[in-house]
Amino acid sequence: MYHEHSRSLQDRFDTRRLADRLAEKLSRTSFTEEDTAFIASQAMFFLSTADEQGWPECSYKGGAPAFVRVLDARTLAFPSYDGNGMFRSLGNLLVNPRVGLLFIDFERPRRLRVQGLASLDLDDPLRSQWPGAQCVVRVKAERIFPNCPRYIHRMQRLEMSPDAPYENCAQPVAAWKRFEMFRDVLPRGDPAASDAPS
Repeated sequence: MYHEHSRSLQDRFDTRRLADRLAEKLSRTSFTEEDTAFIASQAMFFLSTADEQGWPECSYKGGAPAFVRVLDARTLAFPSYDGNGMFRSLGNLLVNPRVGLLFIDFERPRRLRVQGLASLDLDDPLRSQWPGAQCVVRVKAERIFPNCPRYIHRMQRLEMSPDAPYENCAQPVAAWKRFEMFRDVLPRGDPAASDAPS
């Protein structure tokens, strides 16, 4: 769990014993029932990826609660919805499957980290279970561990994004896609192109 530079800092601040105990007692490779319930309760997480040169990317992923699903003791899956079309995170995991996911509950401070190997499937059978999903990402967990919630600021969710896809609900068109500067480069079939004022 620790490389030599982590160890050098642990030794500098005399935390090696503590770090080893945390790894021993809290780090795991399988989701617990509590992990599964916590992940299912979340409507957002942060995804970290890196490209082939090691440049990191961190992105916010949001949806309806339970849009991330634990499929078995070592695997979770989440949908990828229509975004800005840059595919930085998903492109990264195609060249470097190592990912990190950070789930944070700001209302009842708690967080959980998941590190693993990701795969992307445009035709995953789960895709039909997430309205609006373009593809599905599955992550095989290599390391799961909670973090101390000490520095999590308590915040309250005021409302869900109206853009979060829900079953039997039409997803609104992203307002920025109607801007004149993007209109001529929208992908074929994008709803923003078809409902543009004439």
